[in-house]
Amino acid sequence: MPYNEESKSGSMAQIATAVKELRTENTLLVDAGDTIQDNSADLFFDEEIHPMVLAMNEMKYDVWVTGNHEYNFGGDVLKKIISQQKAAVLTGNVKDAEGNPLADGYTIIEKNGVKIGVIGMVTPNITRWDSANLEGWTVTDPVEETKKIISEIKDQTDVLIAVMHMGMNNEYEVKNSGATDLANACPELDLIVASHEHQLIPGEEVNGVLVVMNKNSAATLAEVHLILEKQEDGSWDVVDRTSESLDMSKYAPDEELMAKLAPYDERAREDAAVVIGRLEGGDLAPENEIAEIPTAQIQDTALIDLINEVQMYYTDADVSAAALFNMNANLKVGDIRKCDTALVYKYANTLYKLEMTGAQLKQYMEWTASYYNTWKPKDLTISFNPDMRAYQYDMFAGVNYEINIANEPGSRIQNLTWPDGTPVKDEDVFTIAVNNYRASSQLLTAGEVYKEGDALPKLLEIDVRGEVGGVRELIGLYINEVKGGVLTPSLDNNWKIVGNDWDAAKHDEAVKLLKEGKLTIPSSEDGRTPNVKSITEADLV
Repeated sequence: MPYNEESKSGSMAQIATAVKELRTENTLLVDAGDTIQDNSADLFFDEEIHPMVLAMNEMKYDVWVTGNHEYNFGGDVLKKIISQQKAAVLTGNVKDAEGNPLADGYTIIEKNGVKIGVIGMVTPNITRWDSANLEGWTVTDPVEETKKIISEIKDQTDVLIAVMHMGMNNEYEVKNSGATDLANACPELDLIVASHEHQLIPGEEVNGVLVVMNKNSAATLAEVHLILEKQEDGSWDVVDRTSESLDMSKYAPDEELMAKLAPYDERAREDAAVVIGRLEGGDLAPENEIAEIPTAQIQDTALIDLINEVQMYYTDADVSAAALFNMNANLKVGDIRKCDTALVYKYANTLYKLEMTGAQLKQYMEWTASYYNTWKPKDLTISFNPDMRAYQYDMFAGVNYEINIANEPGSRIQNLTWPDGTPVKDEDVFTIAVNNYRASSQLLTAGEVYKEGDALPKLLEIDVRGEVGGVRELIGLYINEVKGGVLTPSLDNNWKIVGNDWDAAKHDEAVKLLKEGKLTIPSSEDGRTPNVKSITEADLV
C-alpha cells in the first residue's frame, strides 16, 4: 500500500458503524484483547486516555479482556489502561507481584430481565512471552478458574459467556491454554468469544459450546444471536444460537468517532513521517520470483542481515537470529521514515542476550529449519510447513550454514561453521542475540526446541538498550546514529538452501504459469502460513 494511503480493511470507526446499525437494547458488546500494541498504539501511553480505549468507551463496550500483547509494556502501563476503561475489565487468572488480582474474573450483566454471566481470562502462556514484565506475578489455569466461577454463579445467571484471549487449541502442549479444552471442561457455557490466534471462526460448536473468533486489526466483527425462552419459574433458557462473521471493509467509518480520534491520527501520521535516514544502492530485499513465496525466506538478503547486524551491534553477541514477520517486508531506495522500520520489523519485541553452546545452537537451528516442507523429487518450488508460522523461522548471522531440505526435519543443518571456516563444535560456548519472544517461548523453556531435562541456554541480559525501545526502535537508532543516516544494502550470503535439485527449465515453466494465474499455491487452512504445497512436475501437465 502506498505511504499514508487510507485503508478501509478494518478499523474501530468501521466497527462503530456496524455496532450502531446492529445494536438493540439486548446487545452485549465485548472485546477479547490485544488492544494497545501495533500500528503506533504505543505512542499514546502517556495520554490521559489511550485512543483505543477512547473508541471503546465511545462505543459503550460492556466487557474488555486483556490479551497477551497488553503485557508487552509492563504492569504500570497495563494498569493505567485498565483504569481508563468504562467497560467491565475481566482477567480472572492474573495477580500482580503484590498478590492483587489484575481484574475481576466475571461480571453479571442484566438485559431486560435476562442475567448474563460473562467470564474473562487470558492465555497462561503470557509467562513465556513476557516473563520479565511478569516477574513475581501469578498466572493460573484459565479453565480451572472458569470452572470455579461457573460453580459460583451458574444459579444466578440465565446465560454464560466466556470471553477468552486464547486460541482454539493448546499452545506449547500447555493443558487448558486453548478454547477447545475450555469447552470440553465447561459444557455449561453457551458461548466462547475466543481471540489470540486471530483466526476467522464464524461459528464452531465444541462439546455443545458455540465458539467464535475474529481476525485481527478490526477486520471482522462476530455477530452472535442467542435465542432465549422464558421458563415457568421466571428464568430463561438458551434454546438456539446463530453466529456469523461480518466483514468490516463493507462498512463506512463512523464520522463522529473519526472526528474524536482525529488528533491521535494526526500525531501518529506525523510521527510515522519523520525521516530517519536514506537507503542508497538498492532495495534490501529482491522482488519475489513467485508472488506467493517470499524470497526473503528462502535465501539470505540484506534485509535479514540488517536486523541481525543491529542485534549483534547492540548486544556485542557472537551470533544473532531473527525472523521476518511480514512476507512483504522490505525497504526501498529513498528516504527512510520512522514508519518504515515497521516494514522491516513488525512487532514490539525487545532484545535479549543469551549464552549458548554449539550443541544447543544446532538443536535450535534444526527446530526452526522445520519451517520448510521436505523437498521431494519432481518438486519445482520450495514450500512451507503449514503448522509453523513465519515468525517461528529464524535466520542466523555469525555462523555459516546450509539447510538441506531434502532431509527430514531434525537433520537438515549441515556445514555449520564459524566465519573463519572452523566447524562449530558441540562444546563451543558463545553469546547469541534473539528477541524476547524467542528467548521466553522456545530457548529458555523446555518443550519445543529442548526436551525436559536438557541443559538450557543462559539468560545474560534482557531488554538490551530498553531505554530506546525494542528491536524496531534499535533499527531506527542504528540507521540514524551508527550509519549516519545513510544505509546501503550489505549481504554476506552466509546461508543457503540446498537439496532442491529440480529441473531448472521446468521450474521456470512453473514460475511462468503461476504468474499467468494458471497455477495457484495454497495457504494453510487458517490462512496464516502461505505457500504450504510445492508445485510439482505433475502440475505442469
